[in-house]
Amino acid sequence: MESATPENKTRLTTQQIVEAYFKNHEIDYVAEDAVFTNLATGEETRGREAVGNLLHYMYHVAFEAKAEVKNIIATENKAFVEADFKGKHIGEFAGIAPTNKKVNVPLGVSYELENGLITKARIYLLANVLMQQLQG
Repeated sequence: MESATPENKTRLTTQQIVEAYFKNHEIDYVAEDAVFTNLATGEETRGREAVGNLLHYMYHVAFEAKAEVKNIIATENKAFVEADFKGKHIGEFAGIAPTNKKVNVPLGVSYELENGLITKARIYLLANVLMQQLQG
């Protein structure tokens, strides 16, 4: 896979970009003015740096986790990823102190891309399932 340099991002297909992004949540694939929306809460995260901070918190601070991709459907400038958010609760999340419980939560993300960069993401994380797993 080619690296995410500005010169070759637009040569990559939408599917290749999303696959590469999902592998490590590399924010080089995210536009400077991107907007990521959590549809469970309506919360918006704006900008590449803020998105990077959000992803770091979810995957490395609150949880030691990864997203295991099940399916990717991609067109020229849109993609949908079906995955499972899997990991262990290691830090404070939603007012809940670390439980060290394992979580496995269905995750869907709809992406819009422009010029080889993700500009919008709408995140469908089943928050009720996550909270049941943390509290149960």
